[in-house]
Amino acid sequence: MKCPRCRRGPMFKDANPYKKLKLSHIFDMPDRCPTCNQKYDLETGFWYGTGYVSYALAVAVSITTFIASLVLFGVNFNDNSIFWWLAANCVLLVLIQPWLMRLSRVIYLYFFVKYDPDYEQHKPVEFDHHQ
Repeated sequence: MKCPRCRRGPMFKDANPYKKLKLSHIFDMPDRCPTCNQKYDLETGFWYGTGYVSYALAVAVSITTFIASLVLFGVNFNDNSIFWWLAANCVLLVLIQPWLMRLSRVIYLYFFVKYDPDYEQHKPVEFDHHQ
């Protein structure tokens, strides 16, 4: 979970999303990368798009756990085993949600800010508001 531009600066103030008990601290981020000065919040409302990424990650986790349960435990619709998978999957998603939310921010920012090995010689990525 490093800056997409320099791949050195941390995107979050604390690397552990579970460290503080209050969930409001999950997104504690510096305004800019401490290494390359890349602005993280590119425009007002920028992070709303991470909801789609987070949803896709949750679906991917759910499909993976379903296939694993199907192969390992023989989950099927003829008995109640599908409900056991559903309950276990819901608990897993709740437990990993802070990590998924952070990962979705990282992935979303990577769509807009590309790696620049010569970041010292170029300006940080900014959205052009004059178009």
